[in-house]
Amino acid sequence: MSFADLGLSDELLKVVIDAGYTEPTPIQASTIPSVLMMRDIIGIAQTGTGKTASFVLPMIDILAHGRSRARMPRSLILEPTRELAAQVAENFEKYGANHKLSMALLIGGVSMGDQVKALEKGVDVLIATPGRLMDLFQRGNILLTGCSMLVIDEADRMLDMGFIPDIEEICAKLPSQRQTLLFSATMPPPIKKLADKFLDNPRIIEVARPASTNTNITQWIVPVAPQAFEKRKRLRQLLGQEEVRTAIIFCNRKTTVRELNKSLKQHGFRSGEIHGDMEQSQRLAELDLFKTGEINILVASDVAARGLDIKGVSHVFNFDAPWHPDDYVHRIGRTGRGGATGVAYTFVAPDDAENLDNIEKLTGQKIDRLEQPAPVEDERPARRSRRDRSREQAVETPVEAVEEARERPARRRRAEPRQDETREEKQPRETPRARRDPPREEDRRRDRRRPASDSEPDDGGWNGPIPDFLKVSFGS
Repeated sequence: MSFADLGLSDELLKVVIDAGYTEPTPIQASTIPSVLMMRDIIGIAQTGTGKTASFVLPMIDILAHGRSRARMPRSLILEPTRELAAQVAENFEKYGANHKLSMALLIGGVSMGDQVKALEKGVDVLIATPGRLMDLFQRGNILLTGCSMLVIDEADRMLDMGFIPDIEEICAKLPSQRQTLLFSATMPPPIKKLADKFLDNPRIIEVARPASTNTNITQWIVPVAPQAFEKRKRLRQLLGQEEVRTAIIFCNRKTTVRELNKSLKQHGFRSGEIHGDMEQSQRLAELDLFKTGEINILVASDVAARGLDIKGVSHVFNFDAPWHPDDYVHRIGRTGRGGATGVAYTFVAPDDAENLDNIEKLTGQKIDRLEQPAPVEDERPARRSRRDRSREQAVETPVEAVEEARERPARRRRAEPRQDETREEKQPRETPRARRDPPREEDRRRDRRRPASDSEPDDGGWNGPIPDFLKVSFGS
């Protein structure tokens, strides 16, 4: 089957072919005709299988007929993260090159004034995160009564981020007669309940079992020690393999992202970072560096786990085993996209046993364990300068250990005696009390009984002859 068999317009087909696509993916082939027929859709497919194009392409053809009005968007696409929203906007710009459709992107971290100006001109497509959309709606800058098409992308991620109440409120403000498309890689019960409430007789398109992983991805469990510096050392061993061209490394905490990126840079790797505490401009700049190849390693929190389509990612590393098993499916889906192959490593410490069990239960497969190889780093720092050893120790030593080392000399000084006190223990000196106490009576009696001898001087301290000058009488 080709894209020409799906019912898309000639203008849109030309753009798709120019982009290098000839055959649709299974989710695209099943979804696009139904969307063009104005059916409600629940699309369930593995991440990386082309879900974005399955709703962007038919939306462009549907919206090609009609006219936008100020503050009243004709369609709405909800995304869980800013990065994913920006990526969908790029897809609309690329595929809508032959159509005169206006678009607005409502995300946090950027100027609200420019977004309000775009809304006042009128937009055909509004791409937004729930938080910024609700903010502008409460300010009276948006009216949703003219929205005839709603797309809820990455619905299970919306659930994890706590957006479901906002989505319910948004859906209540939309016209009842509308087309709704819901897409996700997993379908937990709360999302199924949301779909039953707001979708009208939807067609369920499931091209893969929910939460199944891409068969093109080779998965490994890497047993590691719980210490962070041991995990970093193991990570550097794997990153040093020749087949690792580009990699995304996922961490559970933003602080871990920062520390790990700093460590990798100090060891000579071309790495960058992305997490929720960064400004939006910084996050987009880091993504651009990764996409253009200026850096080949991206250390990320779960803001990069959903929907980001970055071509050529050869490896994914879960530096921390994900707390939620659904996140595992999305994380490793950053590789093996578009029919390519990929490799995913998940570091598992002894405390992660429960997380691993949940992942294997969700995916329905036993993940192979990677044996520990022989050490590739010489533990004896031969031919390394003192500066190099100090730098490496500063990278690998946890902050708590550094503070402990700083405290240790002070405690040692308090606990150990001074050097002069140690000498006094070896050579006791006469105490002040010994100098003040007079000799005992029995000692004096013993001294009186002892006879004088040549070897023992008398009280004068002199036993020789008296000099002549002492015999002279000064009185005569």
